[in-house]
Amino acid sequence: MARVFRSLLTLERFRRQLANVDALPQLCVLGLVSGVMTGALMVAFRFLLSLGATLYMPEGNPEAFEQLAPWGRALLPLIAVALIGLWLGRLSPSARKIGVAHVIERLSYHQGRFPRGNWFTQWWVGLVSVLGGLSAGREGPAIHLGAAAASGLGQYMRLPHNSLRVLVACGTAAGISASFNTPIAGVIFAMEVVMMEYTITGFMPVILASTVSGLIAQLVFGFERPFQVSDLALGAFANLPWIVISALGIGILAAGFLQLARLSERLAHFSLTVRCIAVGVLLGGTAWFYPQVQGMGYDTLGLTFGAHLAVDVLLAVAVGKLLLTAVTVACGIPVSIIGPILVAGGAAGALFGVLGAQLMPNASASPTIYAMLGMAAMMGAILQAPLAALMALLELTHTPNMMLPGMLSVVVACLTTRQLTGSKGFFNQARQGSRHPLQHPLMQALSRVSVPAVMERNLVRSQRTVTPAEARKLLTTNPVWLVIERAKDDKPPLALKGSALARWLLEHETPINEGHRGYQHVDLLEIPGQRLELAPINLQATLSEAFLALQNETLGALYVVHGYRHKQKRISGIITRGAVERYYRYTDHIPESRSPERGP
Repeated sequence: MARVFRSLLTLERFRRQLANVDALPQLCVLGLVSGVMTGALMVAFRFLLSLGATLYMPEGNPEAFEQLAPWGRALLPLIAVALIGLWLGRLSPSARKIGVAHVIERLSYHQGRFPRGNWFTQWWVGLVSVLGGLSAGREGPAIHLGAAAASGLGQYMRLPHNSLRVLVACGTAAGISASFNTPIAGVIFAMEVVMMEYTITGFMPVILASTVSGLIAQLVFGFERPFQVSDLALGAFANLPWIVISALGIGILAAGFLQLARLSERLAHFSLTVRCIAVGVLLGGTAWFYPQVQGMGYDTLGLTFGAHLAVDVLLAVAVGKLLLTAVTVACGIPVSIIGPILVAGGAAGALFGVLGAQLMPNASASPTIYAMLGMAAMMGAILQAPLAALMALLELTHTPNMMLPGMLSVVVACLTTRQLTGSKGFFNQARQGSRHPLQHPLMQALSRVSVPAVMERNLVRSQRTVTPAEARKLLTTNPVWLVIERAKDDKPPLALKGSALARWLLEHETPINEGHRGYQHVDLLEIPGQRLELAPINLQATLSEAFLALQNETLGALYVVHGYRHKQKRISGIITRGAVERYYRYTDHIPESRSPERGP
């Protein structure tokens, strides 16, 4: 029993340390644990993909659609959309949300807490969409499964919500790292697309999670170089104008993808059955002639880099796969888009490379170079994530000499798409009417710390009416606040400064001592002093949650509720508007790494 009690005290101390903005060692521990969890999950997911592929795919390869008979590969998407439609049809619209967009939404509006049902839906849809020949990748499932599992660990341990945000980023990076052996790209994607901020406190745990997860995947599968690309060089600077032109073209294709994907609201009035059938027919019909549009398509991307695909196949992948992916998303089938857009971008870049060789036969670089640049440009343009796209280019191809032309290509494509569509990225385009909460500097700062870091703990609870002796007893610990609990449950408690009660007792000391009838009881709602109406907030909440709650003009402060059983909840502290304002006004003027210790 004593050992259990000590472990509970240790966990409670761990939670209090995590509430502070500078809890870097504790967050690094969580990063390591979430990396191990996510790495194991990704190994299981990849194993299930391989297991499913052994049932009907040639050589058990989940991407060998080209080796299937035409009728077989055309029938697969119809079966896949039927299975997905049956699963989604019994769910509410909110329960159908999965993938990267769902991760960002939960992080933005739910402090990184994930519903369990959506997590299981991601397993089903992720496996069926890839094995069923839809134009889908495994990046979305990897990110959702990793982020939700890491966050679930924090929820199970009842950690402060500011640490849940970091855990979501850790799971995101670890999922990408374990799936594709791209640990740096995973870190950059997590910070640039999901967290949308760069801090030392956020970076270090995420790097650890990505590293550990990648190591676990390598222990199981060995080191897998994604694409075997020989050492290439751009050659003549005469290619730079053509690189800009190709990036413009890819930016236009990316803009078309985003505009088509935005049709989801217009197509929503059709039933889910009709939308699923439409996707199955379109994919099946295209796959009859061009199976390269199916699945993740990384085998197709490898052939593109090797210049082994005919022009008509490149065109089918560059345009057809891009359009089919957008139509699938617009019809409400939540597939991962990152893999397909990489493959389509590579094919589009290769087409520009082939055309450049015709226009500049003596100076044009290899189509392989344009394919690599096109892959990064398409990803950067659609996601509006240039750094993540450049890291993907580096880690997928292992060609660091492509970074300079890659930077030019990615920037031009991103600008083109942004100017044509006004999109701030595929995963954020649904929120274009208002600023994304994570992009607001104040909310970012307040989300990094939980309420225990700034709340006032020196308080006592009291009934409305007390005797003078009880009033003096309340003041023995010199409380800053008195929390006045009222008889009716529907009336919120009030907060009164302890100094107000002390002043009243001093002013009425004589009549109290003489036993005057009117001073036998003290009504804490009648003595002079400002009383603040209170509302509850959980001990795990961040200052951003407290800030939003205090926008209610009728509230003067929040009381922090501690405990996990309804009848055993206790008040741990009081947090006022002034406490929140003092925190962010003070931290605005000092570097994060030198923030003062704000112990619990």
